[in-house]
Amino acid sequence: MPKAMMIWPGNPGLSIFVWAILAIVVMYAARIPAHQAIRGFTRVVAHTLRLAGHSLMDAQKRLALRNREVLLASGQELTERQIEQEFSRISTTIAKDLGTYPALHRKLSEQVASIDEDYRAATDSPPDPPAWTSAIGMTQQLVDKSGGDKTVGRVIEALHKGFMRAHAQAMGEYRKSSRTRHRLLSHMMPFWRRTASTLASVDKTVNGIVERSNHIDKLMEQYHEISKRSDRAERMLSTSAMTQFLISGLVLTIAVLGGFINFQLIALPMSEMVGASARLGSLKVSQVAALVIIMVEITMGLFLMESLRITRLFPVIGSMQDRNRRIMMWASLVILLVLASIESSLAYMRDLLAANNAALTQSLAGIAVQQPEFHWIPAVGQMTLGFILPFALTFVAVPMESFIHSLRVVGGNALEAALRLAVFACHLAGSLIHHLGSGLINTYDLAVFLPLKVEHLVLGVTASKTRRGKVPAA
Repeated sequence: MPKAMMIWPGNPGLSIFVWAILAIVVMYAARIPAHQAIRGFTRVVAHTLRLAGHSLMDAQKRLALRNREVLLASGQELTERQIEQEFSRISTTIAKDLGTYPALHRKLSEQVASIDEDYRAATDSPPDPPAWTSAIGMTQQLVDKSGGDKTVGRVIEALHKGFMRAHAQAMGEYRKSSRTRHRLLSHMMPFWRRTASTLASVDKTVNGIVERSNHIDKLMEQYHEISKRSDRAERMLSTSAMTQFLISGLVLTIAVLGGFINFQLIALPMSEMVGASARLGSLKVSQVAALVIIMVEITMGLFLMESLRITRLFPVIGSMQDRNRRIMMWASLVILLVLASIESSLAYMRDLLAANNAALTQSLAGIAVQQPEFHWIPAVGQMTLGFILPFALTFVAVPMESFIHSLRVVGGNALEAALRLAVFACHLAGSLIHHLGSGLINTYDLAVFLPLKVEHLVLGVTASKTRRGKVPAA
């Protein structure tokens, strides 16, 4: 305590005690206004927090409704695009593969008719039994009746030779007809193979159309769920948006790393072209030039993807006439090819600069300059990498579109969760402030408990006297 506030400077303990007594008396005298002030302040703060909580809750509800509408609208648009693409693919398949079905049917009919004719011609017809077979029985009877006559033996031998000649002639004709049938069957093999190939192609086309039809049925069911604004559709689309956000974010991260490698390839040679000492703020002009080249490559890739209608980030490009869109596509491709060639040459220049710096370092150190044996391998690798990376960065447009569309949904859900947390924090803080007011009042009364105790005793005695005074005499 400062000496100026001490009542007895030589006795600080007594001074503090007197000031404490005076403070307790003042606090006791101001007890009721202090209670009112504490209650009023805490009530105002708690009420303000509750109002803020209710406002944030209303904002959260409106945001949830808006997120739901945006989610369902984007899902409906995406489903419509998928259905349109599937119908376009089916139309293309039918026009390409099944559009010539009448000619295909006629071709199959001709092949089947040719196969049928060859089959009929190749039918196995066994040789007719010769008429002389009936003579065998008669010959046997003649032998039995001759009794071993030589004349009959010569006749039988002549008949045997005739039989053998007739048999050989019949077998020769049968083998000739068999060769003819086998030749016809071998001629039928190409027709069988062409017919089997044609039928397999038709079966593949029909199965593909059936699979696409099943996929369209699923898309139509999904579209019906979205049109009904059902909770199932919302959960399904939310899960899909989160999955697309994570996957596209991972792919974009990989693309950023690829862009960093691309930047390292051309940053050093760009310093030789635009000057190594020039600066633009905290960055070198060579670094800014390298970043500009990479950004232009990514922009040309975006325009190329938009011209091919793979992405739809710029509706103006997609709504162009086909002729203008093709012109823009070829212009973007040519510019991208030129930039890739320039970057490849810069990568080669970087290898030369690195080799010259290494040679200069060796010469300054007094070491004989040695040329690596396979020094051309890193140069070729850097040139190839410098030519491929711009085209690889072209495909960044696909995950970028998914990331942008899913970011709206995921960001809205994150903001909604943040608002819910803020509502909970406001209600919790309001309750804490309310109970804090009661705690402050109790703490205040604790500081003046002696006067309060005396007051309670006095009030108790007064009440006792009042009750005794009201009791009637016996």
